[in-house]
Amino acid sequence: MKILVINGPNLSRLDIRDSSIYGDLNYGELKNLIEISAKSHGFEADIRQSDDEATIIGWLHEAVDKKYPVIINPAAFTHYSYAIRDAAELLTSPLIEVHLSNPISREEFRHTSVISGVANGTIAGFGPNSYVLAIIALKNLIG
Repeated sequence: MKILVINGPNLSRLDIRDSSIYGDLNYGELKNLIEISAKSHGFEADIRQSDDEATIIGWLHEAVDKKYPVIINPAAFTHYSYAIRDAAELLTSPLIEVHLSNPISREEFRHTSVISGVANGTIAGFGPNSYVLAIIALKNLIG
């Protein structure tokens, strides 16, 4: 089964972001970890990243049409993109929100997620393992 993993703004730049917050993996290494974990749980992961809100909305529409389960790290869009939230709400397949860091332990503006209310669950604060845990959660949701 195919799953769609959507990564939002600046995640392709992990290698130059604050490693105390985002960890030591670069984006290629993160993708590799996700692919290996997905495969070990019987999934094929289609991993995408965009800094563009409209592109992410288009990918969510594709997931709706193809009934793909989705893991999304909306990054900064988490806190204010009602357009991404509305697209995510259209999903009938499971949706897991992930974050490398724990937004609640960071600046106050990061404490609100407009995506969480339409997701099956949120996994945050476990670095790259947030994705691994999300894959396990998807497997359990799908059965």
